[in-house]
Amino acid sequence: MAKRVLVVDDDPAQRRILEETIKRFGYSVVTAENGDQALEMLQAEGQDIQLLLLDLVMPGTDGMEVLAAMKTLPKKPPAIVQTAHGSIDAAISAMRAGAADFVVKPVSPERLEVSIKNALRIEALQGELTRMKASHGGELSFDDLIAGSETMARVVELGKRAANSQIPVLIEGESGVGKELVARAIQGESDRAGKPFVTVNCGAIPENLVESILFGHEKGAFTGATERRIGKFQEADGGTLFLDEIGELPLDAQVKLLRALQEGEIDPVGAKQPVKVDIRLISATNQDLIKLVQEGGFREDLYYRLNVFPIWVPPLRERLEDVPELARHFAARFASEENKQIDGLEAEAISMLSRYSWPGNIRQLENAMFRAVVLSDGDKVGVNEFPQIAAHVEGYSVTVPPAPAPKKAPQIDGPVVLGDSGRTPTTIHIPSGNGRDAVGIPALSDSGDIRPLDAIEADMIRLAFGRYRGRMTEIAKKLGIGRSTLYRKMREIGLEARIG
Repeated sequence: MAKRVLVVDDDPAQRRILEETIKRFGYSVVTAENGDQALEMLQAEGQDIQLLLLDLVMPGTDGMEVLAAMKTLPKKPPAIVQTAHGSIDAAISAMRAGAADFVVKPVSPERLEVSIKNALRIEALQGELTRMKASHGGELSFDDLIAGSETMARVVELGKRAANSQIPVLIEGESGVGKELVARAIQGESDRAGKPFVTVNCGAIPENLVESILFGHEKGAFTGATERRIGKFQEADGGTLFLDEIGELPLDAQVKLLRALQEGEIDPVGAKQPVKVDIRLISATNQDLIKLVQEGGFREDLYYRLNVFPIWVPPLRERLEDVPELARHFAARFASEENKQIDGLEAEAISMLSRYSWPGNIRQLENAMFRAVVLSDGDKVGVNEFPQIAAHVEGYSVTVPPAPAPKKAPQIDGPVVLGDSGRTPTTIHIPSGNGRDAVGIPALSDSGDIRPLDAIEADMIRLAFGRYRGRMTEIAKKLGIGRSTLYRKMREIGLEARIG
C-alpha cells in the first residue's frame, strides 16, 4: 500500500495542484480544507496517514495550532509546512514546534519530492529507534509491532490479555516468526514494564552448565567456579524471564525448573539455602511439546505448568499482507546502518515479496532485505536485488547485465610507439640524442622475442644522457634513481669514459 499524505490548504486550486503532484510521486493523497478538518482526520485515520503537507496561514485553526494539537495525538506523522516568501520566520517557528521541513510557495515538484522523501525516511528511522529503545527498556507494546493482518489480530488480543495477569505463557510457532517480540510486548503492557527482561536460549546452553546459568553458583561450588555468579532467575528478579526453545532443556534441569516455578525460589549450585525470586515466566518453542512428552523427552507435569496460556504465532506465509510494511521497515533500518540513500522498495519488488511463501519467516525476510540494501545501487530496492526470491515466484526473473566481452588481443602489424592504445608496442618511441629527431628503442628482438629489461634500460640511460646533455643530477632525477646507482649503471654499459 502506498504511503498516504494529507494535504491541508484552504485554497482549492492549490490543494488540487498539490494532490496531483504528490500522486505522481507514487503516494496516496487525502485533502483537508482547514486545520479543524485535518485534526479530525488525524484522530480518525491517524494510523493511515504517514505525512502532512500543512499550510501555515489558514482561517480558523491555522498551521501552528495544528502542530500544537498534534503533540497530544498517540501517532504523530511528520509535517512539512508551506510558507509564502515573506514568512520565513513563521516557518522557522514551525520547525521549532515540531515540523520536519518547510517549503516556500510556489514549491517546485523536485523540491517537494525531496522534502517528502527525507521526511518519510527520518520518520522511519525514528520509528525504528523508538522500537529499539522500547524493546531494550522493557517497554515495547503491541502497537510497536508490525502486525496488521487478521491472523495476527488474535495474537495481539491474547497477548494483551496475558499482560494483565501473572499467568505463565507458552508462545508457540515456527523459527523466525517473532516469538521473542511477542514476549517483550506482553511485558511492555504489563505492570512489569521497564523491569528486567532476561532471555535464555535453552538450546544454546551446554548441558553441563544449564543449572549454573539458570540458577547461579557459589564460589568453589565446582572446578572452575572461581567466583560467585548469580543465575538468569536472579537477573530477572522483578521482571520477566523468557526461556526460548524450552523443548531443548535437559530433563535434569526440567525438574529444578518445575520446583522453582512452584515454590518461587531457586537453589544456586553450592548454596546452603534457597533464594526467593519474583519473576514472570514466558517460554517459547518451535517444537510439538505434546509429542515430546509422549516420547519421554519432556516432563508432563512441567508441560502443564508452562502451557497455562498458549499463544500460537502464525508463520509469515499466513500473514503475507504484513510483508510490505515489514520490508519497508527493514529497508529503512538497513539503509541507515549501511549509510545508503534508499527511499524504499519498487512496487514490483513489493508485489513479488508478497507472493513468496517465506519458509524462514520474518528472519528470512530480514536477511533478504539486508542483502538487497547492500547490493542496491539505486534509490529504491528492486526485483533484481532478490535473485533467490525471484527464482521461486512465478512471473518474476532477475535481469543480470551482460558481462563485458573480452578484448581480443590486437594484431601486430608493424612498429608502434609505447602508449599507443590500439596495438601492442614493438618499439619504444624516443627522441634521439639531440632531442629533435625521433628514433626507436626496439621492444622486440630480431627473432620476435621480448628484449631483456637490462638491454632496454641501457638504451634509456643513453637516451637520457644525450637528452639532458650529461647533467648527472637531472638525469638521475628523471630516471628516478640515485646518482651513485646511475654512475654504476653507466659504467656497466660502457658510458664511464663519457662521464667526465
